[in-house]
Amino acid sequence: MKHNTTKLSALMLAAPLTAMLFSCQIKPEEEKDSNDVTRKFNSTWNIYEKQQVNEDGSITYKSIPWGGLVGTFLKNNAPMDLSAYESITFEYAEPTTVPTQVVVQDRFKTWGKEGITSLTCNFDGQDVSAVEKILFQTGDSSTIHIKKVYLTPSYGVWESTPIWSGECRFGDWENGFMIKPEKFEQAYEGDKIEFIFTADNDDPNLTYWLIKTIYSGTSETLKGNDYELNSYGCAYVSSDANVYRIVLTADDVVNLREKGLFSNGYHLNITQCNLLTRKEADYTQE
Repeated sequence: MKHNTTKLSALMLAAPLTAMLFSCQIKPEEEKDSNDVTRKFNSTWNIYEKQQVNEDGSITYKSIPWGGLVGTFLKNNAPMDLSAYESITFEYAEPTTVPTQVVVQDRFKTWGKEGITSLTCNFDGQDVSAVEKILFQTGDSSTIHIKKVYLTPSYGVWESTPIWSGECRFGDWENGFMIKPEKFEQAYEGDKIEFIFTADNDDPNLTYWLIKTIYSGTSETLKGNDYELNSYGCAYVSSDANVYRIVLTADDVVNLREKGLFSNGYHLNITQCNLLTRKEADYTQE
């Protein structure tokens, strides 16, 4: 009897240990990247579209023009605060054959031209403290294979230096303004140009608003927002937004220091431009 009791005790001891080992083995497989939000895009805007989640976690989205793949962002049944993130990115399995667009909370959006392999919608400068819906759209019927959708956390602090102020009402491409080369002497790759604006909303016939940025004295557009540009070199902006930013490439910096910048567009009123430089977070311990 003593022998049986000992054997039973050993089995009872082994069982939780086995469970613990099994738990330890599967835990890494269950862990997910907290910034990966692909699984949140699990419905479509209407019944004429289809969304399928593949074995590898990617999404096959069969779209119609300006329908929508819907991502729902809720925490405890309340809209999520995404203020700690600077952007959301959609990565495609192959270059797109149609224009694509990301709309955040029906307030601001980023448009992407065809032929790109990813589209990033930047949050910085916008209010993302209560986001419930993010919509992914296509400009025409298509099948889009989305490998991954992820949020990029913010880090450091952006310092703002005014480089132009005034009031430039673009109207119907009637006006524009220039920023002199010397204003970009302290610009470096990865810095941003920030445009502060309001959109003309009085005319109900207006359905889109545009901004174009070129190296002054040329017809060449900046490279930093190339993926957003339509065939005329213009970027679409939301009428509900009031900030538009371009991340500068190395080529942008060289050309802006030499030529400066010229900007015009369609029914936007620009009041200020700033150069944003990132101040890295100080992790030094005393």
